[in-house]
Amino acid sequence: MLRKRWEPLEKRTIGNAPEAYGYYELGDADGELVGRGVGVLRDELKEALAYGDAERVRWERATSLDHAERIAAEHDPE
Repeated sequence: MLRKRWEPLEKRTIGNAPEAYGYYELGDADGELVGRGVGVLRDELKEALAYGDAERVRWERATSLDHAERIAAEHDPE
């Protein structure tokens, strides 16, 4: 898991997300991990807000999709 502070999953937070590839984690109100993924951060987080039930988010920006997938592998909780 990322060692970053959780941010609320809301429009303002998503507006601050870069339009770049990255790895993200979604959390519930207690900060428990409920989802994770890679992709263009702003697009992925918009979808998570619209269709998911997560309340918090944190991410790490990547330089490419391949880089984002490597970050995800490094932070695999299993």
